[in-house]
Amino acid sequence: MMKTYFKIILLFLTTVTLLTGCKTVAVLPTKTPVKNVNLESLASKIRSTYPKVNKVRSRIKATYDNGKREQQVIVQYRMESKKQLWLSATMLIPIAKLLITPNEVSFYEKFQKTYFQGNFDLINAPFNTSFGYTDIENLFLGKPFLDPSEGRWKQISNPQYYILIPQGKRTGLKPTLFFDPVTFLLKEQRFMIPGSGYNLTIKYLGHLRIEGKSLPNLIEITLFDGTQSQRLELEFTRTDLTDQLSFPFEIPQGYSKIEF
Repeated sequence: MMKTYFKIILLFLTTVTLLTGCKTVAVLPTKTPVKNVNLESLASKIRSTYPKVNKVRSRIKATYDNGKREQQVIVQYRMESKKQLWLSATMLIPIAKLLITPNEVSFYEKFQKTYFQGNFDLINAPFNTSFGYTDIENLFLGKPFLDPSEGRWKQISNPQYYILIPQGKRTGLKPTLFFDPVTFLLKEQRFMIPGSGYNLTIKYLGHLRIEGKSLPNLIEITLFDGTQSQRLELEFTRTDLTDQLSFPFEIPQGYSKIEF
């Protein structure tokens, strides 16, 4: 009887060992990144931090600095996931509005009384890029332009961050991604804009927790052309998640259309 029990226990332990050995090793929060980390597990951990929101609004203090002049505006920000993103800028009085949907970009400004309504040329034409609605939404939500769970990636050794770069043949942007080893939140993504001498760096310098979700509250965007940098800082305040949102947008009569 004892021999039978022993065989049963041995079989059980062997089975458990085999099953756990087949599982992907969990990636745990650490102060310093794990060398040669299991990239599949890391990507899964990163995806778990993506904020799942329906509607969000915030007040943004936007500061633009080109090295010679600094300018600041207040922007009201509203977003409905996968549907629309709305910005209204003020300098004591409303000066401009922007509405982005998956199919269209609409914009008008009151100084020169100009407007644009069309595809994503308004965003892409200056830099020969191919950003779409999802990319813009991801920027505001603190998600990478390329998902580390898709395609092949390589880890770059670093004492502070998990750094990932895409591998294989890919068209378009090839960002270098920096993730915090404790929170697994995206801290930075940087890349060279194809067909140009521009380098774009997006840093997430702070996050806030709201209803169990992590959302960026300080974003720094830097565009470097090889000689000069332009920096845009977005500081989010009064952020909340609510279903009571409207997205008012109407181009005033008499404005001139911007052509690309």
